[in-house]
Order: sequence, then structure tokens, then C-alpha cells
Amino acid sequence: MFGLPRPVKRLIVGAPVRADGQELDLDVQLLLLMTRLENGDLAARTVERARRGLERGQIYLDRRPSRPVRTRDVDAGGVPARLYTPQGLPPGSPLLVYYHGGGWVVGGIDTHDTVCRYLAVHAEVRTLSVGYRLAPEHRYPAAADDALAAYEFAVTGAEKLGADPEAVAVGGDSAGGNLAAVVGALAARRPAFALLLYPATDMTVRRRSRELFADRFYLTDRAMTWYADHYCPDRARRAEPAASPLLADLREFPPTYLVTAGFDPLRDEGEAFAARLADAGVPVAARRQADLVHGFANMWPLGGRFVEALAEAAGALRTGLYAGPRGRGTTGGGR
Repeated sequence: MFGLPRPVKRLIVGAPVRADGQELDLDVQLLLLMTRLENGDLAARTVERARRGLERGQIYLDRRPSRPVRTRDVDAGGVPARLYTPQGLPPGSPLLVYYHGGGWVVGGIDTHDTVCRYLAVHAEVRTLSVGYRLAPEHRYPAAADDALAAYEFAVTGAEKLGADPEAVAVGGDSAGGNLAAVVGALAARRPAFALLLYPATDMTVRRRSRELFADRFYLTDRAMTWYADHYCPDRARRAEPAASPLLADLREFPPTYLVTAGFDPLRDEGEAFAARLADAGVPVAARRQADLVHGFANMWPLGGRFVEALAEAAGALRTGLYAGPRGRGTTGGGR
């Protein structure tokens, strides 16, 4: 379907979709149509169905970078994790500690395998993907506690992982972006860099994008409410920095690349977080991929704008770690 000529795809999906001064990418429009025909819903009637649905969706996106990547399972301070090492990457490389998305309820190391492989190869970093505990079996702050524990393990054991302890970054998408931001704000030892892909940053305020893109654009407002109620049902605790890092003291936050999607209910809170970083004096590159939707990182195997956006994020991570204040010089494989 995605390999069809553009005029044919346009005939299939109909007129362009425009909102808030933005036009939805044609391939995104096609993907959303296919999702609706399959009755895809991120907030299923049961947690088990939602988890199976996300896992099934990844079957169609099982593309890997051509460069081989070695993997091994790791016990990251009591938290299951998987280490990705691209072929030819020398010892002492930077390390990315990555937290998967899924609303703190669904997803896992396997659902984000292709994303971690892509970032490892194209950013020239070892990547430690963290399998933190999920709600509702383990409610807030279990995921945040696991995120901090895995990061502490990575920093203290970086050399055993083949990495530079002075160049450990954190990153994640959606709920994983929330956890990466929590670590960036609360960890005793500041990460070298933060890669935040359309992060959830504030559970206390409904911003304009939640209303503008409440439905029809993959992640819905209903799904966000469903996730939050499973993860942190105690509304009084949602203002805690470990739940809403937007409300944390961000003056010591690491240099950051933060990307949002134009047609995403989480867009405005992600951009509010970037603005708070800038106000706190933190170097931050804020980028809106105006024609995309939430979850585009997982969609990179479809090519087009999906892979372009993730390639930009990988390039920002590579630049931030290799050409940042520590001046790490040339990268390993150079591919």
C-alpha cells in the first residue's frame, strides 16, 4: 500500500486533512485509514487486549537497519533490559538508556526493538532498552522507580557495558519520554543528553492539543485518560515531579532534543516542557514534525516522513553526544 504512486494513494484516502494550520502527511493519512478499517484502538476494553493489539501491530513493522546489531539481555539493577551494540562500534562509546512508550500500560522491549536498533546504528551508540514494570499491576511510581534504578545501573556499570560513564544519555517516546524526563530531572547524576520523542510531561492540565486532536489521529484523548487512570489513579499524586516532570525543578536538566508531532494530543505539553527548559537556561532543540502523528518513531519501517523524522532525532542524539561539551571526537563505524 505504501509503495503505491502518490496519486493512487490520494484517490484512496480522499482530500488532504488540515488542522491548526498544518496538513497531514499523505502516508500518515493512509495509515490512519487502514487503522480505522481494522478497528485499531490504543485503549481497548481490557489491558490484555490493548497489549496484544500493540504487539500484533509491530509484526507489520519488523524492519531492521542493514548494519548488524548484537543484543544481550541485562539485569539493570533488578530491572530487565536489553543491550544493543552495533557492529564495529568501539569500546567506550556513548550509551543511550531508552524507555519505551505505551502509556505506562502496554509495550515493552520487543515492541520497540526496531526503534532501539535504528537509534543504536544511526546515532552510533550502545542502547540499553529498559523493561520497566507496567500498570495496572504496578501503579505509579513503579515505572519511575524502575527508570531511575536502570539509569543508575547504567551510569555505575557503563564500563562493563562497553560504554563511557561520562556519556550516558536518556531517551524515550511518549510515556517513555515521560520517564526519560523524570530521570533527567531527578537523577542524582545528570545524564549527558536527553532525547524526548513526543513525551507526556504533565498529568495535571488539559492543553489545547488534547481538544484539537481528541480523536481520528491514532492516539486519542480517551486513550490518554485510560492510560493515566491505570497508571496513576490517585489524582492528588499527579502533580508530583515523578509523574509530571514539567512541574519539576529543571535547572540541572541535561541538553535536550525534544520533538513533537503536529497532530498529537500530547503536542502542547511536550512543547511546554521545551519552553520550560529554555526558561531554565537548558540548551534545548525543540522540533515539531507538523505533518505527523503520535508514535511515528515505531512507524519508521514504512519509510517516507516516518523515517525522516526518526533520522533527524538520531542525528541530534549523535551530535549531542559526540560533538557536545565533552567533545568525543569521531564516531565509531561512520556508517
